[in-house]
Amino acid sequence: MLHSSLRMIIIACTILCCALTSYPQSAMNRQNNLIIPPPLTTGARIALISPAGRAKDANVTEAMKVLEAQGWKPYLTPHAMGSSGTFSGTADERLSDFRQAWLDESTKAIICTRGGYGAVHLLDSIDALALRAHPKWLVGFSDISALHSLLSSQGIASVHGPMAKHISARHGDNPDFKALVNVLTGQGVDYTFESHRLNRKGSATGALCGGNLSVIANLIGTPYDAIQPGSILLIEDIAEPVYKIERILYQLRMSGIMERLGGLIVGEFTDYRPDVNHESMESMIAKAVSGYDFPVAYGIPVGHDEKNLPLIISAPLTLTVTTDGTRITQK
Repeated sequence: MLHSSLRMIIIACTILCCALTSYPQSAMNRQNNLIIPPPLTTGARIALISPAGRAKDANVTEAMKVLEAQGWKPYLTPHAMGSSGTFSGTADERLSDFRQAWLDESTKAIICTRGGYGAVHLLDSIDALALRAHPKWLVGFSDISALHSLLSSQGIASVHGPMAKHISARHGDNPDFKALVNVLTGQGVDYTFESHRLNRKGSATGALCGGNLSVIANLIGTPYDAIQPGSILLIEDIAEPVYKIERILYQLRMSGIMERLGGLIVGEFTDYRPDVNHESMESMIAKAVSGYDFPVAYGIPVGHDEKNLPLIISAPLTLTVTTDGTRITQK
């Protein structure tokens, strides 16, 4: 009987150890070992890359002028303005640009020119690089959410934020670029927003994850799944029907992800039409998360719209939602 009990204990311990070692870099380990890239200073070299879709010349040209006026030294990687089908280059060319920029010690940040589709082609190859040995800021959103998730899996913070189009708006005289400068120079994030009728009150602090919902949903169950227990999840998307976003939210619910969230930030959902079942995307989301008690903030200007404020993926974020409005801080 004693031997049987001892054997059961050993088996249970073995299962637990296997679960802990196979779980890809737990949320605790990620936060304990999180690398926050150093802030940029005057004269910092910044690589502009196009890891997914083809870039638009006018946006990139103006964005480089804005970055230069800020006192930085932007440069284009060899295939940043290239073309291969809908992509800026072949997968090998895009990977080469990323590798060159990331491993170059003199380059202090990488800003993606645009999203589109294609970053997923590079994930496994980028994951094999010595990323933590050469930490630097990566900036982008939309399809670049895949790269944010990869960096999160290696415990490196990155910026979900404006790319060439937003940076170049009004020649850089816009709140998105000014906020990006604050983030990249180490001043953090401190935003306040008006109250939204669908907001759910509460306060939570947790690592920020997410970005483009369609992109991050496709990474669930992979080594690049960045939605960890206690996380504050950011979601935004473009040109997706309401029912498709609802399907993803059901996936999060049925997989147990939703119930483990610390909070939810609902960014912009653009270029869609309300359907007969829901008056808006936001009302559908409110219904989908009605069974939980974490704070939810709607109407946050992040995503595919005129405003796209930066947030630091993987870094601790405090979300406070009251009757007066929403406050988001990252120090």
